[in-house]
Amino acid sequence: MTEAPEYPFRNPTPLEPPQEWAEFRQGCPVAQVRLVSGDQALLLTRYDDVKEVLSDPRFTRQLDAEDAARVTTNESGGPFSNSAGAMTTETHRAWRQLVGRTFTAKRVTAMQPRMRAMAEQLVEAMVEQGEPADLGAAVGFPLPVWAICDLLGVPDSDRGRFAYWSDTMLSMSKFGQDEIDAAQAEFDAYIVALVETKRTEPGDDLVSELLAVVEGLDGRLTEQLMLATAKGLLVAGHETTANMIGKMMSMLLADRSRWEALLADRTLVRQAVEEALRMDANPGIGLPRYLTEELEVGGEILPKGSTVICSMSAANRDERKFDEPAEWRLDRSPNQHLTFGVGPHSCLGQTLARTELQTVLNVLLDRLPTLELAIPAEELERREGLLIGGLERVPVRW
Repeated sequence: MTEAPEYPFRNPTPLEPPQEWAEFRQGCPVAQVRLVSGDQALLLTRYDDVKEVLSDPRFTRQLDAEDAARVTTNESGGPFSNSAGAMTTETHRAWRQLVGRTFTAKRVTAMQPRMRAMAEQLVEAMVEQGEPADLGAAVGFPLPVWAICDLLGVPDSDRGRFAYWSDTMLSMSKFGQDEIDAAQAEFDAYIVALVETKRTEPGDDLVSELLAVVEGLDGRLTEQLMLATAKGLLVAGHETTANMIGKMMSMLLADRSRWEALLADRTLVRQAVEEALRMDANPGIGLPRYLTEELEVGGEILPKGSTVICSMSAANRDERKFDEPAEWRLDRSPNQHLTFGVGPHSCLGQTLARTELQTVLNVLLDRLPTLELAIPAEELERREGLLIGGLERVPVRW
C-alpha cells in the first residue's frame, strides 16, 4: 500500500504552485494525505468539490477538545485551541450574525481614508530608510495590525504588542508552547481590560458598538464574545493580509508587464488584487472540515469522522472553472475564486482584507512607480513555521 504523501506540499519556488495540485485535480480529486501531526486526512483539490463541502452547513471547523488535540497536535502544540475554536456550531453561527451586524462594509469604507494615511506613512518611512528595503517588514506587516487596532479602538502605542501576539498564536514551530501560552494569556487579559475601558469610555470602534449590541448579556458571555471577536480579527486578519501584501507585490513585480499595466490603467487595481488572491501559490494548509456524517463528493464516499482539507488555492486553478487558470490575467472578470471561503463560514473580514490590499497597491503605484524586486523572484524565501503561507522578506528598490 502506497504511503500517503505529507501535506502541505513543497513548492518548487515560493511563487509557483506544488505540482501535486494539478496531479490530484486530474487523477485523484479526493486524496489521502498525512498531516504534520501524523494523522490522515482527505484532500480536496477540485473547485466544485471544495465549494460543495465549504458551503455545507453540516460540516464545520468546530471539534470537541479531544478531537481538536488529535487532529492539530504538532511540535508546538498548534494554534487551533482558541476561544473561537471552542464554540459549538450554533454558538459560532450566532457569533457570526452578531459580529456581522457591526463589522460591515460601511464601517470598512469609512476606515479607508485612515488606512491610506497609514499606508502612506509606512511607505514614507521605508523610503527614508533607503533602498533596498524589505517591503514586507516595512509595509506589509505593520499595516494590517494598525488597521485592526484602529477597528478595535486599541491605542496606537499597543500596535507592536498585537503584532507579536498574532505571530505567536499562529506559530507551528517558531515559538515554544510556553511562549504561545503566555501570549494567549497576555492577549486575553488585554482584551478583557479593553472591554472594561470601553464600557465606561465608549468610542467609534467595533468593541464599543458590540458592547452596545450585546447589552443585557451576562458578563462572562460578553467577555467570551469579545475575546473570540478580537482573536478572530487578529489571527485571521493580520497574518493573512500581511503575508498577502508581500505575495501580491512579489507576483506583480516578478513580471514587469503587470506593474506597467497597472501604472497605465489604474482601473485594473481591483481586478489585480482579485487575481493575486486567486493565484496565491503559498496560502497555508487550507480549511479543515470534520465530517459528522457520511458524504459523497466527486463520486466518492467520504466516511463519517473523516478530516477533510479543502485546498482553495488548488481549486482556484481548476481548468473546469477558469479559462487559462495558470495564466495571470489582470482583466479577469468574473473571478469567483474561493480564497475567502464560501458559504456559512466564509471570511468575515474579506472586505477589510480587499480594502487593505487595494489601498496599499494604490499608494505604492502613486509613490513608487519605479518599484522593483531587488532580487530575482526565484530567490525569494518562504516563511516557515506558520499556518499562513508567506515570504520571509520582499526586498525591493525604486
